Amino acid sequence: MALTSEYIQQRLTEKFGDQVSNFEVQYDILSFHADKEINLKVLGFLQGEADLGFNFLTDLCGVHYPDQKGKELAVVYHLHNIKENVRVRLKVFTDIVKPGIFTATGLFSAANWMERETYDFYGINFIGHPNLIRILNVEEMDYFPMRKEYPLEDQSRTDKDDEMFGRGGGGPFGFGTEKTIHGTIAEDEK
Repeated sequence: MALTSEYIQQRLTEKFGDQVSNFEVQYDILSFHADKEINLKVLGFLQGEADLGFNFLTDLCGVHYPDQKGKELAVVYHLHNIKENVRVRLKVFTDIVKPGIFTATGLFSAANWMERETYDFYGINFIGHPNLIRILNVEEMDYFPMRKEYPLEDQSRTDKDDEMFGRGGGGPFGFGTEKTIHGTIAEDEK
């Protein structure tokens, strides 16, 4: 029997009811949401059931949705059934004030570093993680750089002028953008 998105959705709704929702298929991958309180139960179910067999954690990452009050941060799990070559995507949401989600390191050892990276950039606390420390940023950082909490770059700055990076109209190293009487050097070469 082929493992279809419809069958996976049926099995999940039979087991978890309305605690799993927002089922949709994107690029042949079944995506759905689950309550953060049951993330380990859902992951364990997908991994442990013989007819499902999602035993490979391909990726785990964070996403910041600043306009979703109470659900500003998400953890996205990508699981793969290697035997059937089927993938699923699970999203679990948490609030930004107290961003805590249970660690998946007990189910997937690959989650260890992925959760540390997600903590490092988004500040999501993985409850029960064996060593939740920053791995790419310095420990002294008191913010999480991938959150969309900072204004876009100040356009009045002169130290980041396009001309300084070869994208402007002046200088000998404009990379084809210098003005000529016919347009630009790149246009003259056409």
